[in-house]
Amino acid sequence: MASHPSRLGPADIFVALVMNLLWGLNIIAIKMSVDQVPPTTAAFLRLSIVFLVCLPWLRIVPGRMRALLLLGLLTGCLFFLVINLSLMVATNVGVLAIAGQLGVPFSMLAAVIVLKEQIHVLRIAGVALSLAGVGILAFDPAVANEIPGVALTILSSIIWAGASLIQRSLKGVPVLTIYAWIGLVGMVGLSLSALLIEPAGIASIPDLPPAVFGWIAFSAIGSSVIGHGSMSWLLQRHPISQVMPLTLAAPVMSVAAASLFFGTPLTPIMILGGLIALSGVAIVTIRTAKVAKKERPPQVL
Repeated sequence: MASHPSRLGPADIFVALVMNLLWGLNIIAIKMSVDQVPPTTAAFLRLSIVFLVCLPWLRIVPGRMRALLLLGLLTGCLFFLVINLSLMVATNVGVLAIAGQLGVPFSMLAAVIVLKEQIHVLRIAGVALSLAGVGILAFDPAVANEIPGVALTILSSIIWAGASLIQRSLKGVPVLTIYAWIGLVGMVGLSLSALLIEPAGIASIPDLPPAVFGWIAFSAIGSSVIGHGSMSWLLQRHPISQVMPLTLAAPVMSVAAASLFFGTPLTPIMILGGLIALSGVAIVTIRTAKVAKKERPPQVL
């Protein structure tokens, strides 16, 4: 393992910006795809692309296969399906971008409950702020019609939190190998689900316009492969305490991009709730990264 540079250089900043931009714009790509393709079929296509891109890195990892398959089921099947469903029923996707930030505090709470990690006052305050920020959205009349989408987004955050525990047991496994298995399990599971509940969606795949495949490919390659590959590249070069705070720009970009692209309003209550939620997420992210700074970063790529 190479030693880590003490400072982020221009290349690191550029990679972090690209990573956040890809993650931030992904909410548009998913919404555009599920508006034209049934959600299970869209998720199947996305995971199929992830699998094909990562196929050269697919390999048996002794002692880790149960974790890889379970991660594939949670992330490859359930998480992407629920995310697609949430965006399909939503009109103001910026609200979902705010609610989606609960994945960070939920993953920390899962580590506290399951792994018995210690939690202190600052991180408890961060969790409380993030929950309060999302709770404030309920008082916005403009959000009244988005409750089903928000509920599904919260469910996806819970699934993501559970998956994060499994990912922690996969340290040392290359990220592209992990995503090859996520892609394979997701592709198989979602294909069976789509054939069962969306046969017309599967049958329509050959007739889909190229633009739809473009949006789905952006999610698969841009967000999943390049985005997470960039994170892994940064973790190879710098301590986790320096890298994790860099991800905080992504939700801001998501909300801004959704508002600009779809023309949905950003009400004062949404802005207040978003700022409070992001403040809580920032506290949890930065404090958790500092707690973990003595851990060896995962060996990837």
